[in-house]
Amino acid sequence: MIAPLPQIMVAPNGARMGPCDHPALPITLPQILETARACYKAGAKGLHLHLRDEAGGHLLDAGAYGEALAALREALPNLAVQITTEAVGQYSPQEQRDLVRALTPPAVSIGLRENLTDGDHAAARRLYEDCAQAGSAVQHILYAPEDLDALIALLPKDLARAADLQLLFVLGSHGGRHGTVQDLNGFLMRMTALGIAADWAACCFGPGETHCLTQAYKAGGKLRVGFENNWIMADGSTAPDNAARVAEIAARIAALAAL
Repeated sequence: MIAPLPQIMVAPNGARMGPCDHPALPITLPQILETARACYKAGAKGLHLHLRDEAGGHLLDAGAYGEALAALREALPNLAVQITTEAVGQYSPQEQRDLVRALTPPAVSIGLRENLTDGDHAAARRLYEDCAQAGSAVQHILYAPEDLDALIALLPKDLARAADLQLLFVLGSHGGRHGTVQDLNGFLMRMTALGIAADWAACCFGPGETHCLTQAYKAGGKLRVGFENNWIMADGSTAPDNAARVAEIAARIAALAAL
């Protein structure tokens, strides 16, 4: 069995934004380490890791990720770290697959749609099989309920029906569509219809993040929070940093757990 998803994972930067969007968005490895420490203290026991090149652009590089993983292990040995494979229009599916195989990370997120953009379903399936054999936990990024059908059709049966299947339900989009609870309900209804028991989490674009993630927790899900998706607090103010977003979500679920 692979390690389960942490209850709260922070996604502090993503691939598209920079300090011009929010001054506390971490870009360099030292900034990511500082953010990771603050978010761990605030309640995030996992980190979704994006790296940047020297110009601040999105980077998929096995050497750079290996260095970052080592630095995070030394600084925060109890923090679960998941690398991204997001293409952002810069990397091919084969380059994404090569990164995962070269690094064999403890955890990785893979967007189903991106893994299939070259139409090579056999190569996509082999990547999932290789990750399972290597012990790399794959969280499958899904943007719509129908993606769940496509994933179950693609995965080998033993992986598709595994109790530790990891999913991420994306509510809203990078294009500016804000996530809603209705988005979440669509995923949950489809998962029930397919008879899938999974270790699932949700992330949400836009100012409804706190409300949507609270509802996801009530439904039995895990939570991914952070500046990759949103920096607006529940009261409409701008979060000063990622740790503030983590702290708000952690306080919400602590209050619910105490009921």
